[in-house]
Amino acid sequence: MTATLPKAAAVPVASVRRRGRASGLLAVLPLLVFTAIAFGLPAAAMLNGAFTVKDQATGAASYSLANVTTSLQGPYLTALLGSVKLSAVSAAIAGAVGLPLAHAVVTSRFRALREAVLTASGVLANFGGVPLAFAFVATLGNAGVLTRHLRLTDAGWDLYSFWGLVIVYLYFLIPLMVLTITPALEGLRSQWREAAHNNGATTLQYWLHVALPVLAPSLLGGSVLLFGSAFAAYATAAAMVGSSVPLVTLQIADALSGNVLVGQENVALALSLDMVLVAGLVMAVYLPLQRRSARWLA
Repeated sequence: MTATLPKAAAVPVASVRRRGRASGLLAVLPLLVFTAIAFGLPAAAMLNGAFTVKDQATGAASYSLANVTTSLQGPYLTALLGSVKLSAVSAAIAGAVGLPLAHAVVTSRFRALREAVLTASGVLANFGGVPLAFAFVATLGNAGVLTRHLRLTDAGWDLYSFWGLVIVYLYFLIPLMVLTITPALEGLRSQWREAAHNNGATTLQYWLHVALPVLAPSLLGGSVLLFGSAFAAYATAAAMVGSSVPLVTLQIADALSGNVLVGQENVALALSLDMVLVAGLVMAVYLPLQRRSARWLA
């Protein structure tokens, strides 16, 4: 007689899925705790302060929209619009310059040049703050090396102005654009160019009707990313222009330190809330564009 081996008990599929889901949640629990502490608590404190108004005489606190309303009026609104304008102009110029530069790097036959440019872009994209401001002041400031040798002051050059700040921001935004758009340019297939040329299209027609429409989501997404980087920058502008150029980050610092008015700390939190809302709109635009470009260039 042939002995019959006992069959292993079948494990329900639903039970396996529940175990996998539970182990997955357990694995990401430390990340969720860190996110709640590092981002959730500051966000909650910002929201609470933005809508809290304190009576200077009695010290009593109450919830109101007064801080938010104040942050959207007068010099605060001017600073917010100034930051949006500076970020938009800087992002547009950086995108226009970064695209052809990245294309030259991608199509270059010299691998060493390509690696050198990408490495330098990675370094320069993270170079900012007071060191960057000092470098430009020493080079293009009122007594800078190039300013004196080229007599730029006689031509009306002023580093401590809106356009001077734009040029400084381009120093790290253009490399950031190169890093952002290079993977999309690498995703362009050579068969598309060959098919366009076989059908009689010129290089300009190929770019206008094939390459740019495919790259459009990546270009717009990169520009949005540049906008966000410029919008959140603080140290470079604070070290260079101070309060001569109205920016929302500088207004927040002044309100927190009481340089203008005492007791405006909660107005600074309301300005921070305005910045968060602008950043949220930027991300709401960036994420769909990123997904769309990934579908085309996968």
